[in-house]
Amino acid sequence: MSGSQIRPPNARTYSLDDLVATILKGGVRIPDFQRRFRWQWEDVRRLMDSIVRGYPIGSILLWQRAAVRQKLVIGAIHIEAPKDDKALWVVDGQQRLTSLANALSSEDSGDPRFSLSYDLARQSFAKPAKEQSHLIELPVIFDLQKLLKWFSEHPESIQYLEEATRIAKAIRQYTIPAYIVDQENDQALKEIFDRVNNYGKRMTHAEVFHALYASTTGKSKPKNLEDISLDINAEFLFGDIDSDTILRSILARRAANVTRDIRTEFDDSVSRDFPGETPEQAYVEGGKALERAVAFLQQEAGVPHFSFLSYRYLLVVLARFFSHHPNPSPRNVELLKRWFWRAAVIGPEVFSGWTQASRILCAQVTPESETDSVQHLLGSLAEYKLALPSIKKFKSTASGSRIILCAMWSLGPRSFLDGKPYTQDEMGQLLEDRRTARSIVSTIVPRNDPALIANCFVFFEETSIESARECFLVKPQCIGEPTWHELLKSHSISEQAMINLASNKIDGFFECREESLGRQTASFLNSMTAADFEDTPPLQSLAIDEDIEEQADDLAGEGHG
Repeated sequence: MSGSQIRPPNARTYSLDDLVATILKGGVRIPDFQRRFRWQWEDVRRLMDSIVRGYPIGSILLWQRAAVRQKLVIGAIHIEAPKDDKALWVVDGQQRLTSLANALSSEDSGDPRFSLSYDLARQSFAKPAKEQSHLIELPVIFDLQKLLKWFSEHPESIQYLEEATRIAKAIRQYTIPAYIVDQENDQALKEIFDRVNNYGKRMTHAEVFHALYASTTGKSKPKNLEDISLDINAEFLFGDIDSDTILRSILARRAANVTRDIRTEFDDSVSRDFPGETPEQAYVEGGKALERAVAFLQQEAGVPHFSFLSYRYLLVVLARFFSHHPNPSPRNVELLKRWFWRAAVIGPEVFSGWTQASRILCAQVTPESETDSVQHLLGSLAEYKLALPSIKKFKSTASGSRIILCAMWSLGPRSFLDGKPYTQDEMGQLLEDRRTARSIVSTIVPRNDPALIANCFVFFEETSIESARECFLVKPQCIGEPTWHELLKSHSISEQAMINLASNKIDGFFECREESLGRQTASFLNSMTAADFEDTPPLQSLAIDEDIEEQADDLAGEGHG
């Protein structure tokens, strides 16, 4: 027991000025076993808001030990770090330290997660915007010389000098308590990390898998779960797939039970579909299977973005299928599309929840036969009836609302600026860091129930919401009559709905729109599920009796005679 003891940590405080300077000089390092940086813009904003208000943001735990000369990547900042015999390794506080260094650094990385400005007029943090004299970027406030230069270049903003000075002083003088452990013992460091991160919120299944198996050599890509999500989003603009779904997809590729114990995942004694595979190979091949699944969703199944996916476990099942059958026949692609939408409509409850649904459906995918896999998937749903989702309330996290969103997207909703259909790439860029599609859904009638689905429409903010609403009443002069009618149709606005809206008969408008959305959703699902058609497998997979083949050959010969 005594061998695992370490010297008590030293306590000290850092000003933000000193702390950020130390990070940018390479004096702070992040151990390989740390979780990836996960914060988004709103998290960074809340952190900076707490600082300027003088709220405590918690202490940090650092490990003082030697570090070699290396190139560091902290957030979006690249640092040439020198050799340091007393470098500070982050045990607890990575998210906060990475956010502070990036948000306050003058190095313009262009990373939207860290791009903050201070609105001097409203006295709050905001996203940067061009040519607004009351918005000043955070790195400028943090640097006194740059702050004075900024006001000399913006004399119209001199009235805000006192407020800018107050914020600059609050940030620069803010102090953070730190505990520094000085001991050369790697195992003790990992034990401290494990205990610190389990006192409160426990690590997720995906984070444990990453800590156990993620590549730290830098020689293979992707080296962790979030890299897979980033690579897929870069290729397909499909959005941020959560690490848990990616992990389950990797596990499903290797065996059907995705809730198994991951600590023995790569033991030689354990049976897997890909024996002898290394963790690095599992990451790479799992990423490829997910890419094929995402391509199928976008190109065949009409699911343009992760935030439109009704259930995440369906992506896991698809990843298993495409890992074993990467190039299915056109007929099996069609049948797989039917299965996907039937499963989306039926939901996981018939299998007693998504965990059991994942196991049952993944088990239907056999490595030996593509056609058998598809037929087994279809057969697992055969006894359940399909029902339309409710066309009443919109909730961006609800499966029914996401199904209706896919139906709305299939109409090709058009821009209110030029009447052209929105593109999938435009959507991907707008929803890049969003987990739901709420930000591209607006209300037609203001001051009415925003959750009423008949009051919702897809809107990409290429013009003001007021201008878009005006289009429902008055045709824009820049849009021709045929295009205008197509625009309204693309948003499920019927002629009678227009008449009711123009007459201020709001209830009548909502009734018409709800009816239109209901018809569109039914038409979309009928097309996708093809429930009234036979699920016949590809002809080439059907066994034909040899005698019949011979008779056919004889008849063909007689015909030529």
